[in-house]
Amino acid sequence: MEISPVAEKFISCWGEMGARWGVNRSVAQMHALFYLSRGSLNAEEIAATLGVARSNVSACLRELEGWGLIRPVHVRGDRRQHYEAVQDVWEMFRIILEERKRREIDPTIAALRECLVEAETGNPPDLYTAARMKDALEFFDVILPLYDEMRRLPGGPIRRLAKLRRGIRALAGKNLGREST
Repeated sequence: MEISPVAEKFISCWGEMGARWGVNRSVAQMHALFYLSRGSLNAEEIAATLGVARSNVSACLRELEGWGLIRPVHVRGDRRQHYEAVQDVWEMFRIILEERKRREIDPTIAALRECLVEAETGNPPDLYTAARMKDALEFFDVILPLYDEMRRLPGGPIRRLAKLRRGIRALAGKNLGREST
């Protein structure tokens, strides 16, 4: 599969972004290749295009499939397994946010709740630490229902809402300035 120099640059950039977010660079680069692909890809095409080992491709495919960012598809007349990616960028980021919440935020909240109990019931109780943990939990208690509401909305209303950010600031009655955008 031939890719243009600009596609190579995008794939590299996506890989760097993924690495900064704690995602394996190869997984992120493969996701970028899928995102740019006009059709389904098989492991051999991916390995040849990205210049990575076939075993690495298999591991990355499992990771991307586990995240729900790609799915297997049947290509008539070809015995190899092909995959295609979620192409809608809004849906893709919704999936990524949901997975990060499930994998990172939910376990953190559970750990915070356990630590809070320990801080409050310890001998002696650590009331300062308990107060800080309550503040963190209050943040999650406020922001997660908002996140859940946004998650349930279809893509169109979310796009329109995102484009209304200046109006949201005005409704909040605050001039937050450009530095907080």
